[in-house]
Amino acid sequence: MELTLNSAVLGVEITGIRRFTYLVRDTPGACALTIGEPDQNTPDVIKEAAKAALDNNDTHYPPGNGYPYMLEAISKFEEKAHGLKYDPEEIILTIGATEGLFIGLSTVLNPGDEVIVPTPAFGLYESITRLLRGVPVSLPTENNRYQIDPEALKAAITDKTKAIVLTSPNNPTGCIYTKETLDAIHDVLKDKPIFVFCDDVYRELVYTEDYHSFAEYQDMRDRIIVINSFSKPYAMTGWRLGYCMADAPIRDRMQIFHQHAVVSAPSYVQPACVAALESDTTAIRELFRKRRDYVYKRLTDMGLEVQEPEGAFYMFINIHKYGMGSEAFCTKMLKEGLVGLIPGVYFGTEGYMRLSYCYSDEDLKEGLGRIEKFIKTL
Repeated sequence: MELTLNSAVLGVEITGIRRFTYLVRDTPGACALTIGEPDQNTPDVIKEAAKAALDNNDTHYPPGNGYPYMLEAISKFEEKAHGLKYDPEEIILTIGATEGLFIGLSTVLNPGDEVIVPTPAFGLYESITRLLRGVPVSLPTENNRYQIDPEALKAAITDKTKAIVLTSPNNPTGCIYTKETLDAIHDVLKDKPIFVFCDDVYRELVYTEDYHSFAEYQDMRDRIIVINSFSKPYAMTGWRLGYCMADAPIRDRMQIFHQHAVVSAPSYVQPACVAALESDTTAIRELFRKRRDYVYKRLTDMGLEVQEPEGAFYMFINIHKYGMGSEAFCTKMLKEGLVGLIPGVYFGTEGYMRLSYCYSDEDLKEGLGRIEKFIKTL
């Protein structure tokens, strides 16, 4: 008797980011600058809210999409902070941004549908699309300062195109889409039946006043799905909490996947989410801005080519001049220089490597020193 599995899951592997991070972790004496996780702990005010909820026995089933007060808090926060108007009935509290992406793509994709993914990009977009039997379509941006060229976008669209994912600030580059770029994307998509996923998980970590999300184009509201997360700006990665917002008819269908997959986010963490939304993220943003400035100067002083990020906490470093693939380069640097960065090929763009600067100042100084020492041997 031969047992068979879902062919879609057989075609997707554990992410390269995780695999390489495990390799760094298992290398004695290595300095890791790999994972995008703030080195700070969750602020006390957020933890205390969860503790109080437990003491009040808030341990029973909550409503599937989130408590009304939780959804109301998100709705008010998004309107006040970002000018986005979504009613509580258009919001789902999710198990991280990952679930938001999964249920959103599950809702809109049929087998064979295409999803445009501007690269470099977080590998999750491709893997989720493949698991859902969709077809990811890469839209390279590295030769256009990581901005989307409208003519290239037009060329990528076919009669099978169902969605595009826009991540700004971007992982792995830290770059943001300019208003000019967003206007051009809007002009291309406004009359097309294409969904736009706005992965805005880094928007609270932006170092410029001139930031815009595609979610602002509310004339396309019926096709926009906004994904956000508590992980990055509030140092809540281990809490696994996020949310998604969409026009009521779309959210109505998304909740079907949500409730059949996870039922709901846990009850007692929801007061903590409210506390997070009411907290000030200025300090953590300024900490990462300071680290951005330090790392950017160190890298450019070494002679490495990198575009200065305007958000998030990553540097995407050009290593083409060393004449080897990114996986080979990063493996060699790990073995010989004892410092770990993520190969750019894992983000769909060869010839680069990603450095995460959400590590401590001491780790950054040590890691950058090892990078400088290693490249001098090449």
